[in-house]
Amino acid sequence: MTTETPDAPGRIVLLTASHRVAPGLLSWPAWQTLRSADRVLCADEQHPQLPYLHEAGVTVEHGTPAADELVAYCAGGRTAVVLPSGESDQRLTDGLARLAGSNRVQMPDLELLPGSYDLPGARLLDLVHVMDRIRRECPWSSQQTHKGLAKYGIEEAYELVEAIETEDRTELREELGDVLLQVVFHARIAQEASGEEGDEPFSIDDVAATLIDKLIHRHPHVFGDESAETPEDVKAHWMRTKAVEKQRDSVTDGVPLTQPALALAAKLSSRARSGGLDVPLPTGDGGIGYELLSLASRAEAAGVDPETALRAASRAYRDAIVATERGAAH
Repeated sequence: MTTETPDAPGRIVLLTASHRVAPGLLSWPAWQTLRSADRVLCADEQHPQLPYLHEAGVTVEHGTPAADELVAYCAGGRTAVVLPSGESDQRLTDGLARLAGSNRVQMPDLELLPGSYDLPGARLLDLVHVMDRIRRECPWSSQQTHKGLAKYGIEEAYELVEAIETEDRTELREELGDVLLQVVFHARIAQEASGEEGDEPFSIDDVAATLIDKLIHRHPHVFGDESAETPEDVKAHWMRTKAVEKQRDSVTDGVPLTQPALALAAKLSSRARSGGLDVPLPTGDGGIGYELLSLASRAEAAGVDPETALRAASRAYRDAIVATERGAAH
């Protein structure tokens, strides 16, 4: 505890902690301050840190005094620590600010001490909690199914591509969030599966666990003993492990036939080429579809995404149309 010194201003420490980190996991400076403080206060009798402070031998007073009372207590060099507890913290900090601005009292040293910090990805936990509540309480969201949401997944993916191709980082951030929403929403619905018809429930944690396992297994040059010096080596590793995992009968297995036609044509051409298959392109009676298939195959072989190329050309055409319209208006 502090040895009282009449002229010392004292110290008020506001200890913050992340609710996304398990209680009791405080920084060493936070524990040092708590154990050496003359007074530790918390307005919330159910505060999650209290059991751990009790185990550590730290006495906590319930309730938060008024700002002037706390300032008077700290006079003489004493230290008071206040644990965060919501609205009472705001009243205390507002009161301290008023006293400091009045210049009528000698203020103690005021310190904001982070006791714990959010880990990377911590806000994803908040997202899961928000989605849980929306699913329970929103009349629209509570009735949605995987099939009903499918179209939104496609729309959000296209909007994400649009943000990437137009290099709009503000939109990119928002559209990534919209795509993430689809993942969390579908996982939340899957969590409710009854299993009566063979549909076993799974959660967002199961989705993440499956993805983690896949990434580790397909990156033996990162998590294992294999080596990869070039992007081509990495792709080869990926394709080999993927082939072993899937045990497919055809190189075309797993290619969604509902994707945009140019992308589908390019993907099939890529699968045939990576499988070492020399398959002549089919020809029709001058049909435009076969011509487009040939163009998509040529683009893929040249390393050009035909969908991206056509969108770029279409944007240029759109701009030309707008320019013509503006000229006609004059």
